[in-house]
Parts: sequence; structure tokens; C-alpha cells
Amino acid sequence: WDETHFGKMGSYYINRTFFFDVHPPLGKMLIGLAGYLSGYDGTFPFQKPGDRYEQHNYVGMRGFCAFLGSCLVPLAYLTVLELSKSLPAALLTAFILIFDTGCITLSQYILLDPILMFFLMGAVLSMVKCNSCADRPFSASWWFWMSLTGVNLAGAMGVKFVGLFVVLLVGLNTMHDLWDLLGNLSLSLVVFGKHLLARVLCLILLPLALYTAMFAVHFTVLNKSGPGDGFFSSAFQSQLIGNNLHNISVPE
Repeated sequence: WDETHFGKMGSYYINRTFFFDVHPPLGKMLIGLAGYLSGYDGTFPFQKPGDRYEQHNYVGMRGFCAFLGSCLVPLAYLTVLELSKSLPAALLTAFILIFDTGCITLSQYILLDPILMFFLMGAVLSMVKCNSCADRPFSASWWFWMSLTGVNLAGAMGVKFVGLFVVLLVGLNTMHDLWDLLGNLSLSLVVFGKHLLARVLCLILLPLALYTAMFAVHFTVLNKSGPGDGFFSSAFQSQLIGNNLHNISVPE
């Protein structure tokens, strides 16, 4: 059913047609990019669910979502292996996901869900890996996993606002870490300040910068008049090619 919406929005990006949607833009931009790179020309109308694609090349968009959905299996395996240090537990987790009908169904269509789940699980894995580097703070691997956690947080938030839940999870984990560090009398306040600054940089400023950059790309790409014009001000509409107000000169 939702292919009708998100496939159409992928077409909007390919055609650079402005639209409005309740979700942040990253997932739809990635779907549009996958379609563009795989040869889809953005001309399929997506009028109602179940319409045949005929000669239109939709495989790239579905394939991209299916690929990210399949990545959930190794991500879950690595997360449980890191948490439990148990190979049977990690394998059981992977097999549960491989044979999960809901996961398979969600991953085979042009939807935001597999993209969202990829970033959610990526954020959890990165957080767990970063926790395992706690005995060697400020090492290259520590910085890598903390930065990757921030990137995945931005990705999850950039696909759907449901990504806030993983932001909450990482936030609670970070507060727990900082509380433990504050209670460690062998650490000076200067070192604690460095720990705090590193987390602010990687888990707050980096995700915010990436999230803002997504909207910068969104508004740069969608420069033609479309169905979303009416949600925005006259000043904004005057920047859209093909709009009645395009480049019109009026008193402010």
C-alpha cells in the first residue's frame, strides 16, 4: 500500500518536484537516489496500490530496501554477540530474523521501514561497540564507534521521527556512562570534561549537523513547483520554478 506514497516521493526527487510530507526527507531521498542510479526515470504515476509497473524500472528501489532489510541479520548477530559473548545466542538471533515473516514482508517493498530499522539497529550496534571500548577511551576505535553512533542517530531521525526512541536509548546509556565516570575518583575533572565534550560533539552536534544537512539537500533538489507549494509561504513559493509567484517582485 505505502509503495504508492514513497515510490511517488522517490519520483518527485528524480523530477525535482516540490512536495510536503510528515516524515523527514532522508528515507525518500535514498529511495529516489536508488531509483535514479538503477535507471528509473520517475515517470510511473503511482496512482493506486497494485498498479503494474509494466516497463518502468522499479527493481532498483525495491532492491535497495531489500538490501538494507537483509543487513538487519548481521547487525543483530553482531550486537547480540558483543553483548552476550555467546555464539549460540547470536546465531539464534540471526535465525529468528531470517525466518521472521514480518521482516521479510517489510523489506521487499519500497517502504521507509527497512531503511529506518537499518539505522536503528546500526545505532544500537555502534553504541554497544563503543561501550566495549570504555577501557581505552579516546582511542581510534572509541572515536570511530561513538561517531558512527551519531551518524546512525541522524539517519534514524532523518527517516522517521520514531527514530527518537533510539536517541532516547543512547541518551540514557550516555547519562549512565557519565554518571559512572563522575563517581570515579581516579579521574580528574579535566578528563571528565573531555569525556563530556566528546559525547556532546559525537552524539549531539554531529547528528544535528547531519540532520540539518539532509534538509539542505532536500530543499536544494526540490526546486520545481509541485503539490507541496501551498504548505509554505509566498516568499518560499517564489523560489520554485514553475510556480505562479516565481521571481515575482512584490513589496515585502
